[in-house]
Amino acid sequence: MMYIHDLPGEIGVITPVSLLALPQLRKKNRLHIVALGDVGMTMLLGLRLLGGDVLEYCGIYDINEKNSERLEMEMNQISYPGGEGGLPPVKIVAEEGLFDCDVFVFCAAKGVPALDTVGDVRMAQLAANGELVRHFAAMAAKAAYKGLICIVSDPVDPLCKVFLQTSGLQAVQVQGYGLGVMNGRARYYAERNPEFKQYLTEGRVFGPHGGDLVVANSVAHYDDDVSRRLTDLVVRANLAVRGLGYKPYIAPALSSAALSVLLTLRGDRHYSSLWFGNAEKGAFLGLCNRFTPDGVEYEDLPLPDALYERIKTAYVRLCELS
Repeated sequence: MMYIHDLPGEIGVITPVSLLALPQLRKKNRLHIVALGDVGMTMLLGLRLLGGDVLEYCGIYDINEKNSERLEMEMNQISYPGGEGGLPPVKIVAEEGLFDCDVFVFCAAKGVPALDTVGDVRMAQLAANGELVRHFAAMAAKAAYKGLICIVSDPVDPLCKVFLQTSGLQAVQVQGYGLGVMNGRARYYAERNPEFKQYLTEGRVFGPHGGDLVVANSVAHYDDDVSRRLTDLVVRANLAVRGLGYKPYIAPALSSAALSVLLTLRGDRHYSSLWFGNAEKGAFLGLCNRFTPDGVEYEDLPLPDALYERIKTAYVRLCELS
């Protein structure tokens, strides 16, 4: 049996860097969101409805000022009859105040692929979205930002690396939020096909939000053939929705972003990408983890050889991206 911490030594030290230097968070956090397109808007809705216990407010910034004004009105008009529920208010923030917060969520996208785009559309966005990430990463560096950075835009894991390298922040301050929906999609198919039902109680997802995703039908009773078939369904789920003529943003915005960010702030188990590497080499790898008073605790289960090799391959390819 192998473990996540056994990933290839030639890549560098693969214990997450600076795990004890947790981002500076509060009991109730000031959360700022950049870009309120389909994903950002849907995520905001989830945060407004579900985040009252850990969010002081949600700050929004969009290049389209009218969109910000509209969402400030509409989101704050979501209310229980007597104002119960402690829903966090939504406020418009200026660009220069974006890093006056505890949690910064990057949802911006430049040149979203058309519905008829062939292949893995996430990687087609790396160059364009990388420019946007560098802009805000430079702002974070200038502000000496101490909070949490949440990258939601595609491709999540490479963009996390771009942000880290540009900003010079502590690696533990940056996390990628793309894997939650992959778990959600795996559960969707497992609930509908008895062949995959083991995933519901024993399954896990690892790696990037994209073509090198690793779905394990079970960690304890791993079946490589079944796992690869389930992985194929999960990876293609994105394209299946696009084939129906719709952009698949609802489940990612809620499963990967809103729910996972809130679980992070609560110190609960969630799927996100952590930095595995040293100061020179490494990559953001998605897996189950949580914040604890002693640092980040990631799930380091014993892995069958075939599963370990799949995760290792995904990790090495992520390391090679930049």
